Amino acid sequence: MSALTYAEQIFKQCRPWLLPKNKLNWKGFGSESEEDFLQAKEMKRKSNLFSQVASMENLHLADKKAQKGKANQYGVRLHNANKEANILSLHEMLLNKTYCTSQYSIFKVYEPKERDVFRLPYFPDRILHHAVMNILEPMFMACFTANTYSCIKGKGIHAAAKDIKIALRDEANTTYCLKLDIKKFYPNVDHKILKQLLRRKIKDRDFLWLLDEIIESAEGLPIGNYLSQYFANFYLTYFDHWIKETKAVKYYFRYADDIVVLSGDKAYLHQLLSEITTYLQNNLKLTVKGNFQVFPVDARSIDFVGYRFYHTHTLLRKTIKQSFARSVKKGNKHASIAAYYGWAKHCDSINLLNKLLPNE
Repeated sequence: MSALTYAEQIFKQCRPWLLPKNKLNWKGFGSESEEDFLQAKEMKRKSNLFSQVASMENLHLADKKAQKGKANQYGVRLHNANKEANILSLHEMLLNKTYCTSQYSIFKVYEPKERDVFRLPYFPDRILHHAVMNILEPMFMACFTANTYSCIKGKGIHAAAKDIKIALRDEANTTYCLKLDIKKFYPNVDHKILKQLLRRKIKDRDFLWLLDEIIESAEGLPIGNYLSQYFANFYLTYFDHWIKETKAVKYYFRYADDIVVLSGDKAYLHQLLSEITTYLQNNLKLTVKGNFQVFPVDARSIDFVGYRFYHTHTLLRKTIKQSFARSVKKGNKHASIAAYYGWAKHCDSINLLNKLLPNE
């Protein structure tokens, strides 16, 4: 079954606004309330998504969001010197369909591994990306499963850690772990598939023109592009539904392209790995990285979202612990140390904290 055919089935099963009008009914759709259903119907009727993106009100809101924590950046200061004219110019670029993604500047980072990071100018691109997400976010949120944690409000690393700790209480059914990630995930996202999946949710041709322009601005999904992380999460959401609903996997966790599955049956995990490999290759043109593992949890721990999980306790990942120690030794800014402290306080690291921060 293709990813797109499966996507149609998922939407019909779990989101009522994708059903034909004569079949709309809020009852029988899990936890969704009548209020949710009415909001969904309203979303279905909307065909002016592009005009919402391009509105002056939305562009001003996007500018405000994009500036958070970045007020001293050169691009932001340059924009603020001529803010109203710039916002109006972007508004007209969109209405006239003359917007074109600016040229990326590309630089390398080496933590946690070497990779290319793509950066766009603040104006007009980063403002526009926030304007797009103001409209896309509720649509994406509606189809994400509860078992994915990146780029979702109220989720994130600590929510993933909390859910894994809860799952590990069921020791009999979490004896073994399947851990895998996807080979060069961002660069290997297929544009054609991504655009087709987006067309299952969006009918507004003008909005699709804009999304296509952004998607085609670089190969795959460029790391560092604000929209890339959301497109990446959406690209895998039908895989998530397949895992949870078709394969009925109870303990499944995904953060970006890092995946953990827990079970009491080692042979089952090996079989599931084979099926996952086939699904990703056939439906999404993605390849499982060769460093996948199936192992006993208590023998090795689950290395995921910066922690090492055992049935009895949770520790910081070794590299994060080392970075924490180096940051304290160098006397780095309070904000940097506070970030590491935030990691440590969510696990069993009292001895580490007493050693590194004895006066806290």
